[in-house]
Amino acid sequence: MKKIIILGSTGSIGSQAMDVIEANPTAFSVVAVAAYSHWQKLAKQILTHHIMFACMIDPASAQRLQAEVGEQCTVFVGRDGLLQLLDEVDADMVLTSLVGAAGIEPTLKAIDKGIDIALANKETLVAAGELVMKRAAEKNVAILPVDSEHGAIFQCLQGRKSEEVDALIITASGGPHFHTPKQLFDDITVSSCLRHPTWHMGNKITIDSATMFNKGLEVIEAHWLFSIPFERIQVVIQPQSMIHSMVQFTDMSVLAQLGIPDMRLPIQYAFSYPKRFAVKGAKSINWQTLGELSFFTPDDDKFPSLPLAYEAGKIGGTMPCVLNAINEEAVYAFLQKRISFSQIFTMVAQGMKEHQVMPIMSLADIQAADEWGRHWARQVIDNRKDV
Repeated sequence: MKKIIILGSTGSIGSQAMDVIEANPTAFSVVAVAAYSHWQKLAKQILTHHIMFACMIDPASAQRLQAEVGEQCTVFVGRDGLLQLLDEVDADMVLTSLVGAAGIEPTLKAIDKGIDIALANKETLVAAGELVMKRAAEKNVAILPVDSEHGAIFQCLQGRKSEEVDALIITASGGPHFHTPKQLFDDITVSSCLRHPTWHMGNKITIDSATMFNKGLEVIEAHWLFSIPFERIQVVIQPQSMIHSMVQFTDMSVLAQLGIPDMRLPIQYAFSYPKRFAVKGAKSINWQTLGELSFFTPDDDKFPSLPLAYEAGKIGGTMPCVLNAINEEAVYAFLQKRISFSQIFTMVAQGMKEHQVMPIMSLADIQAADEWGRHWARQVIDNRKDV
């Protein structure tokens, strides 16, 4: 029985992880959960699964949660409380599905305890990849990808040596505005961005998919997860989202991982690795009716997010952290209709130009770079700074 802590259990990934655990009661158990403020859903999870430990980041929501679940569950409060939960609860794996840079410190805490990580928070490796992977190697901790694309690459690489790999090919759906002319980008609405053609996800990652910053972040994540230079990581648009990613080997043969889009599959594989279990209700591909699989080259002029991410990754140091921080603030401002869709790109590009890159030696360096990026972005959003 693998004991699992789920950070972000009320979100899209966390909720599906709970479904995976519920479908495999003899293989997995959830021993602790954490969320930001959705106390009603967290209370239901706690009472349904008899969970003894939980954390609510928002203090007011934590009070409501404790009143709802009573003494059967210890409720930790705030970000310090989350670190305390990780320190006190015995577990075999932590699923980190918190949104944004909030996942960095808890991930490092779990690694320091020697707990394997199922990583659904790509921002952790974008902002702190070198530090996280180094710490994981020192503690002999496995980092297992939950992202559909990285999970696909991970599966394609099984049994292969690193020197056999020529390139990683990350697929993208293109998002809801892949075919929208650039001259109409200023008219793109929040509601249209939230209608993703393939996946049902949280608001932040859905906007990232519309701007293709999500794919840029995935390129940086893949660099750290698989130790592959940026020059050997490619992105291709695959609108049907049937091919989740591919690996090209030195003999130019390609292995691809295919499947009907279903996030429970990469979640369960991360939990069960190296074993595979049946996924209840999973659908198989009907090859007779599948039709075509089409591929397109990303349009870097319309979506400068990809070249910006490659640039940040190659520069290294604090630059990827700053890219991530500014993008997060810009996305939240767009969701609040305070900036336009196009301004997300211009904000990140200008912020990168103005940032003075520093090496990352510690968590404090990451936190300082993250704060710099957020402060810079808020000045722009509040009209205190021009871009």
